[in-house]
Amino acid sequence: MIVLILVFRLVIGEQIIDVLEPEKRRRRTTQEKIAIVQQSFEPGMTVSLVARQHGVAASQLFLWRKQYQEGSLTAVAAGEQVVPASELAAAMKQIKELQRLLGKKTMENELLKEAVEYGRGKKVDSARALIARGWGVSLVSRCLRVSRAQLHVILRRTDDWMDGRRSRHTDDTDVLLRIHHVIGELPTYGYRRVWALLRRQAELDGMPAINAKRVYRLMRQNALLLERKPAVPPSKRAHTGRVAVKESNQRWCSDGFEFCCDNGERLRVTFALDCCDREALHWAVTTGGFNSETVQDVMLGAVERRFGNDLPSSPVEWLTDNGSCYRANETRQFARMLGLEPKNTAVRSPESNGIAESFVKTVSAPSATSCENCPVWQQSRPSILMDTNDEFPDNKRYSLLPFLFA
Repeated sequence: MIVLILVFRLVIGEQIIDVLEPEKRRRRTTQEKIAIVQQSFEPGMTVSLVARQHGVAASQLFLWRKQYQEGSLTAVAAGEQVVPASELAAAMKQIKELQRLLGKKTMENELLKEAVEYGRGKKVDSARALIARGWGVSLVSRCLRVSRAQLHVILRRTDDWMDGRRSRHTDDTDVLLRIHHVIGELPTYGYRRVWALLRRQAELDGMPAINAKRVYRLMRQNALLLERKPAVPPSKRAHTGRVAVKESNQRWCSDGFEFCCDNGERLRVTFALDCCDREALHWAVTTGGFNSETVQDVMLGAVERRFGNDLPSSPVEWLTDNGSCYRANETRQFARMLGLEPKNTAVRSPESNGIAESFVKTVSAPSATSCENCPVWQQSRPSILMDTNDEFPDNKRYSLLPFLFA
């Protein structure tokens, strides 16, 4: 089901914030989509601005632009991916090369065809039949990947040879009853402990000892073994990372927080910061949850603020926590389309999203302590995001405390 972002305006003080809520979106024709895409290419227009004017998600309009630039009007209508002609030609060339290489293995193919005729039993039996029909031992062992030494031994066996491993039949009924008796009293014992108890009891009764492998075989055949605990892979992180960088547009971080308005509604803010100058690149406010579409809009707004209608020349790290909206497949694909490299880190670790978490803690701390019931604080908190970039120059944008306690 297609979802439309319906835009509302929430006035807080003198600032205007767009609040997004999910609603049903009407279907658009191909001509309407092309007209919207062409409008986004006009001078002074951005994807976010055109998307707001037409009530379309910014991420959806970005995909339409990408498909339009690839020269496929039908892809804009159907929403399908387009395969360039160069990739198709390269694939056809690779197919022809593979066909030529396969033609050189005629001898091996003929041998394998005859091996299939003998059924899907053991490869050794097929190898013996092929050798009996005149094929060489070395060629058969190489094609079927069977040991040549084993084939040499098998071909020189007599007709009355019998496998000693299968000719010996033992009665395991008594041993199985003794195993059930031990497990009934000690259900947490594995086969090694069960074997130890059976061996001690056999020594006291003067009976022959039982092999540990026999106990393991019987317990495995009767589903009496304990479940193995899955091994936890050791962590490869040295936890010596540093979130801050020395230059802008190398690493961006993102997170979200929520606060309560005067009427009792909760607004949830998703923002993006630069890990060098701490500039608030873009933010989105909604009364719904932290979803993937909101994060995609913040990504697109941040790229437009720093690079305009162009994409970054080198990938920019997109540092976030392990939230579902950030780890969604759609979010990660859209980030790579914009030239961002998603990086997810564990919460509260030295390599975590420390700058964004510190920003959230700084904004939320006064509300939870001294200004919990202050309506002025409830109204002025969203404006902090907007005032930060205007009042602080790039070389001093490292703290929000002057705004909070001015």
